[in-house]
Amino acid sequence: MAPVAVQGTIDEIGVPLVATTFVVVDLETTGGAPDTAEITEIGAVKVRGGEVLGEFGTLVRPSTAIPPFIAVLTGITDAMVAGAPPITSALPAFLEFARGSVLVAHNAPFDVGFLRAACATTGTAWPAFQVLDTARLARRVLSRDEASDCKLSTLARLFRSSTTPNHRALADARATVDVLHGLIERLGNVGVHTVEELSLWQSKVTAAQRDKRHLAEQLPRAPGVYMFTADDGEVLYVGKSKDMRTRVRNYFTASETRARMTEMVAVATSVTGIPCATPLEAEVRELRLIGERKPRYNRRSRFPERGSWIKLTVEPFPRLSLVHRVRDDGGSYLGPFGSRRTAEAAMAAVHEAVPIRQCTQRLSPKRLGSACVLADLGRCGAPCVGAESVETYAAHVELVRQVFRSDPGPVVDRLLERIDALAQHERYEDAAVRRDRLATLVRSAARVQRMAALAAIAQLVAARRREAGGWELHVIRYGRLAGAECSPPGADPRPYVDALVATAETVEPAPAPLPAATAEEAECLLRWLETPGTRLVQVDGSWTLPQPAAASYVARVDVGAADRVAAAPLADRRPLRPRR
Repeated sequence: MAPVAVQGTIDEIGVPLVATTFVVVDLETTGGAPDTAEITEIGAVKVRGGEVLGEFGTLVRPSTAIPPFIAVLTGITDAMVAGAPPITSALPAFLEFARGSVLVAHNAPFDVGFLRAACATTGTAWPAFQVLDTARLARRVLSRDEASDCKLSTLARLFRSSTTPNHRALADARATVDVLHGLIERLGNVGVHTVEELSLWQSKVTAAQRDKRHLAEQLPRAPGVYMFTADDGEVLYVGKSKDMRTRVRNYFTASETRARMTEMVAVATSVTGIPCATPLEAEVRELRLIGERKPRYNRRSRFPERGSWIKLTVEPFPRLSLVHRVRDDGGSYLGPFGSRRTAEAAMAAVHEAVPIRQCTQRLSPKRLGSACVLADLGRCGAPCVGAESVETYAAHVELVRQVFRSDPGPVVDRLLERIDALAQHERYEDAAVRRDRLATLVRSAARVQRMAALAAIAQLVAARRREAGGWELHVIRYGRLAGAECSPPGADPRPYVDALVATAETVEPAPAPLPAATAEEAECLLRWLETPGTRLVQVDGSWTLPQPAAASYVARVDVGAADRVAAAPLADRRPLRPRR
């Protein structure tokens, strides 16, 4: 008897959402990385068909003390977890609670990463959970007009959650349940009714992406720079890769989740590849092309000319001034700074430690002005009324110039003394502000000193062995990449070095401390030169830093920045549009 064909229903295509059991989980931890931090709390809610079937919540006793800033953020202290079960007991209980369900989390890679790491540490097998990420779903479903970002707190307000997220695991899991239901309700209106469809939606590939996959086939499997262009020839996006074809292919698959890249692919009509001899050359060419073409879909390096510099002016009574261009006028410069606010913070640190004048009027011994309030406060020696001679005032100027060019130690010591005094008087916020200003100043001085040392070298030839054999060869002149080449495996690299030096770009020096390229290119070259395994073949002149240099003070003043970096992964900073 011939089989009878039967039309299946939508419920038979996949598991319907109404019949799916979801376990929404949230974790609190002692840090942001699973390899260095531990779980301190697990909260989970089991739901099906819009109804809560059960909840799971437990504190977890870590093997190390909870950092103070984590305790402030989450409210979980060492005393609270002292009697809690260890992860070896809490994890199996949670896995049993979640067995057979679809695991849901807001920013799922964070929570699932910690759970997987805990399984590896305890020797527990990780169940084959299907995972959904409400943050990722929200990026696909919501527009900027509805939600300015994808923070859990923002989405909880949007969907009118009955629970307010507060960095406690169970409360955040309850809020995520309401967000999940709100997103499912939205997706139901566009025909998403099964778990399979919901999973595909969070990694949906647009038709424009699928139709343009052939654009990558013309690119070579080699290091280089690729440019997406539109019909009118406008360069939309510039990128680099060690394998251009493989990298560009990713823009047409589900692995590309950035909304602006999806939009860019829809507009692009062609991709042009520029092969490069080495990955370093590709990185430098990318920076130069972005600065030259200013593609609208690139976010960084588009306007290198907009950096701010602090200038110590050239006059009888010099002062600090913010400028956008370095000139060969005998002045001392510090920078570049990415924003005017950062430059002003570094300038404020100098003014805090050195009584250099802050007025903008031009002064000379024969042309004096009137004193300002800073003179009464002892923040300025008042050269404007003749209270300081040119020679006396020059001592302050030399101290500032020393910060820019060599040893900022005296200024660092003065500012640290003031910070300690403020802390002793429990003026912690004022102390933190001055600490951040000092860190900005020292980091900037270290940066400009490293850059100036490279920019002073007329020619530097360096090499590094390739994994496939042979050598990567680079010629750097006055802080600018002038040539790049690779020698074949087994060949003597010296003739290739000679040929590269003979054909490298001719470079003229820029006003100190500027390199002949952008500051970002100089930093890129410095990172490569400082990579283990890089060998200096030839150096015309001396490549030196002052002793002691500003870099020796970075660790001393950067304690506050280190604390913020450690705490940053725990902050709820999930943007609506992912940032590169």
